[in-house]
Amino acid sequence: MPIITLTSDYGTVDHRVAAIKGNILQLNPDCRLVDISHQIGAYNLVQTAYIIKNAYLNFPKESIHIISVDSFFHKDRKNILVKADGHYFIAADNGLLSLIFHDLKPESIYEITINNRFDDDVKFASVDIFAPVAAHLSNGGLPELIGRKIKEYKEITFQKPYFKETENIMIGEVMYVDNFGNCVTNIPRNYFEKTAVNFNNFEINIRNILLKNIHRKYTDIVTDWEKENEYHGKASAIFNEQDLLEISIYKGTNKNGANTLFGLKVGDKIYIQFE
Repeated sequence: MPIITLTSDYGTVDHRVAAIKGNILQLNPDCRLVDISHQIGAYNLVQTAYIIKNAYLNFPKESIHIISVDSFFHKDRKNILVKADGHYFIAADNGLLSLIFHDLKPESIYEITINNRFDDDVKFASVDIFAPVAAHLSNGGLPELIGRKIKEYKEITFQKPYFKETENIMIGEVMYVDNFGNCVTNIPRNYFEKTAVNFNNFEINIRNILLKNIHRKYTDIVTDWEKENEYHGKASAIFNEQDLLEISIYKGTNKNGANTLFGLKVGDKIYIQFE
C-alpha cells in the first residue's frame, strides 16, 4: 500500500490539510496518508528541513512526501518533484529541498508541468498540483508523465558555525526549537571535536550561563536516580541523535525549557570558548 506523507505550515484549524487529503483519496482511495507535522512556523524552511530530514528516513523506500511550506502558486516559480535516497519529494522550488539534501545528490529532479494546463486557475497548489502528482505516483505512474526532467533546483544554504582563531571561540546559532523547548544548534559533533582536540577545556556561554561538559545523552545529567526530581530544571548540553549540539533543560517543556529560561530563539548566537 503506497504511503503519502504530509507536512505543512497550515496548522490544523483551517480546511487546508483536509482538502489535500480528500483530493488524494478521490484519486487513490487505497493509499495511506501520514501526517508528519502541520505546526511548522509560517514559511520556515530551516525548521521544515530539519523535521523532514529526520523523519523521512523512517519511512519505506518509494514513499511520497508532500511538503507544503512556502508553497503558494505563482506561474513564475516552479513546483518540483525530486527523487532522492529512494523517496519522492513534492514541493515548491523555494530552496527547501537543497537544505534537506545539502549532503546528498538527488537521483532525479522534475519540473512539474501539469500546472501549465491550469495556468492562472491554480488557486491552491497543494490541492491542484501536489495532491494529483502524489496520487499519480502512488498509482504507479511515471514521473515523466507529470513533468520534465531538469538538472537543478534552487539552492540556499544553512548558516554554518565558524571558529575565530584570534579569540579561540566557536560561534554557532540556534536553528530549531523543539516541543520541549530544547534548542538545537547548527554545530555538528565532528566540527566541534575537530576543534576541541587542540584545546584542554571549553565553556559554552549562554546568556551568562556556563556549561563545561557535553553529555552523551539527555539523562546523563542525573547522577543520583533516587533524587532524580532534584535535577528537574537543570541545564545541560548534549549531542542529539542528529549529532548536533543541543541545549536542553532536564524535564523542560515549551513553557519552561531552554528557549524560555535562557531567552533563546532561532537565530540567536551560541558561543563556545576554548582554552
